[in-house]
Amino acid sequence: MLTEERIETIIKPEQEGQRIDKGLFLDESQLSRSRLQKLLKDGRVLVNEKPVKPSYRLRAGDAVQVRIPQRQPVSIEPEDIPLDVLYEDAYLLIVNKPQGMVVHPAPGHEKHTLVNAVLAHCQGNLSGINGELRPGIVHRIDRDTSGALAICKDDRTHRDLAQQLKEHTIHRIYHGIVKGNIKEEEGCIDAPIGRHPTDRKRMSIHSKRGRRAVTHYRVLKRFGDYTYVQCRLETGRTHQIRVHMASISHPLAGDPVYNRDKSNPFHLAGQALHARELGFRHPQTDKYLEVSAPFPESFTNLLNKLEHK
Repeated sequence: MLTEERIETIIKPEQEGQRIDKGLFLDESQLSRSRLQKLLKDGRVLVNEKPVKPSYRLRAGDAVQVRIPQRQPVSIEPEDIPLDVLYEDAYLLIVNKPQGMVVHPAPGHEKHTLVNAVLAHCQGNLSGINGELRPGIVHRIDRDTSGALAICKDDRTHRDLAQQLKEHTIHRIYHGIVKGNIKEEEGCIDAPIGRHPTDRKRMSIHSKRGRRAVTHYRVLKRFGDYTYVQCRLETGRTHQIRVHMASISHPLAGDPVYNRDKSNPFHLAGQALHARELGFRHPQTDKYLEVSAPFPESFTNLLNKLEHK
């Protein structure tokens, strides 16, 4: 007989009026939005003990119960792909994801993803909260962004780390090389991010349904036509740093989506962005854990070229 996990919550006053498929669990919480929508469609989300539709508007005091069915065997094939492991224990795996590797299977990228690699490395022992296509995945970075990424081996660890993401207490530092000479030594970009009004493959600060996004940046070195920056994420929206830096007219070098000037003099394979530092409270030991991901060769090569330009 199949068992199921149940997550229960009481709706707070500030959540009142939001659609349940958008206001219940955000991208950084226990469930991805797509996973929640499927559970709603299957009648596994109850409000005051009754199934509701995705369009249901939340009310303060509503008792919400999400019933997550027992995880079925993952259909993704494990692949023996070498991993650059930064940290590992019985609960967590932190890897230095290479540029060009997709995090999880998706149309057009069914194989050779990070998930394929960690399934083999962890022998299938991964959290199942985000569904069978994203086992262990609690946060993501873009295909052409390299750097530190945490993988959860069990659901309890996943839920705790997801809550830290939601509360913006995770330390996330990125290093990037942007076009142009940023005038300020440091700054903060506080602009909501949502799906682009006309191009569904892009994100934008001009979306009608944008969610608050905050990026703190600091100049590390100037190269005239380019600037080497450090970015600290306060929130974690899709393409956040790429969208925010482009919004102040300093897109990331090599970014094929948000760089209006399509010239690529250094022949970069993608945006020059690296998740350098990742730190958080370990969900099991309660001690602070921080790792630093070494730069890929492409990033250091670009810095060297700019130094001697």
